[in-house]
Amino acid sequence: MKFLLFCQRSRFSSSLPGFIIFFITFYVHKLESAQFTVIGPSDPVIAIVGQETVLSCHLSPRMSAVNMEVRWFRSEFSSFVHWYHDGKDQYEMQMPEYRGRTELLKAGLTDGNVALRIFNIRQSDEGLYHCFVQDDTFDEVTVLELQVAGLGSAPLISVEGHQNGGIRVVCQSTDWYPEPEVLWRDLSGRYLLSLSETTSQGDNGLFETKTAIIVMEHSNQNLSCCIRNTILNQDKESAISIADSFFPRVNPWMVALSVILVVLFGFISLTVYLFTRKGKRTGEIGKQHIEIEIGKLTAALGWRRTREKVNVTLDPDTAHPQLILSEDRKSVRWRDARQDLPDNPKRFDTEFCVLGCEGFTSGRHCWEVEVGDGEFWAVGVARESVKRKGGISHNPEWGIWAVECWWGRCWALTSPPTPLPQSWVPSRIWVCLDCERKQVTFLDADNESPIFTFPPASVSGERIFPWVGVGWSSQLRLCH
Repeated sequence: MKFLLFCQRSRFSSSLPGFIIFFITFYVHKLESAQFTVIGPSDPVIAIVGQETVLSCHLSPRMSAVNMEVRWFRSEFSSFVHWYHDGKDQYEMQMPEYRGRTELLKAGLTDGNVALRIFNIRQSDEGLYHCFVQDDTFDEVTVLELQVAGLGSAPLISVEGHQNGGIRVVCQSTDWYPEPEVLWRDLSGRYLLSLSETTSQGDNGLFETKTAIIVMEHSNQNLSCCIRNTILNQDKESAISIADSFFPRVNPWMVALSVILVVLFGFISLTVYLFTRKGKRTGEIGKQHIEIEIGKLTAALGWRRTREKVNVTLDPDTAHPQLILSEDRKSVRWRDARQDLPDNPKRFDTEFCVLGCEGFTSGRHCWEVEVGDGEFWAVGVARESVKRKGGISHNPEWGIWAVECWWGRCWALTSPPTPLPQSWVPSRIWVCLDCERKQVTFLDADNESPIFTFPPASVSGERIFPWVGVGWSSQLRLCH
């Protein structure tokens, strides 16, 4: 090699072919030292909050990376997201926020694939990632970007009262990222101007939005609230229809006076009529009235007197990998790490929920659930054919009849959700299933007062199972 270079230098000034030979020789020598290139995606990788994603990275030309060092890191080389060295994963110095949430896909190492899977995506995971690969004498690195998006809850529309001659309607939703776009529309798709709009970012980095609009009589009484994620180009929408009777027309005092006069006149007329009848007929009328009232009371107390209390246990084959069941299968809690469980067809892989072992097709059944004081929980029933894979909506259209609480606010999961009284935050709930009437009822177990009843015939004819949802350091227990 030295002799060749000497020859090239001696003839460089007088021979163009000599220069060409020198250049080719230098280039070949450089190729011999450059063993591989690390290649990642040129476009940002988009991941959804709470789900998992894969950061792709491979060697070119394709060669085995089994005996190489693979290091994924953010901004500092020493603080790694994941480190593979000496043929195994090294976790001693891993960044705390990624512990239990990363996996190097070793099945592709022999082909030069060094992709990284990240579980339970958080808003804080967003940013740049470095894929570093090194063998004994050579190393290369590439940089890729991860964008995080959160598709929040379905918009909750509520009516807050009269304002400026119309009705004030409010739309709110949580757990969006980045800050979502909020729009009001009428039935024709025309966008409406909102009265106010506020957006706040929680400790978890996700956004909560609240917007209000004034609805006037005979103008946009049927409208919808649409919240859009601009990264995913997906939205969630809820609609509301306001009847004419809700709009103020006359002085409420005049309406009240008219009602009182009508009732008073009717009472006087009824009294005169009853006194003109025989005593026997009067007694019969009174008896019929009492029987009607007793019938109403019996129906209201029916669940308390006739329910069949059943012992419900949870089915571990249906539990999301981040839910931990107790040995007796009576309690379930959420943890910030994913278990290595078989992905069978019965298991929920996206929603943090689990079904009971017992299914019902007939009879009346009740079971008690202790909900505690967690940040998020949901209890109810689900049909056997409920979707297990991917995201689902918690409402009867998707096969779920339940109530849930987020940070002290509770809803019945109708479509759209029905808000429950703000002062009501239970500690124990009775879930009551009437298969004959195809009806689901919820009672406060502390005082057995009714919470919510889904309309009759809302539950399908197939087998119905107990269903619970748990998240964010919450825990539920099925009582004996």
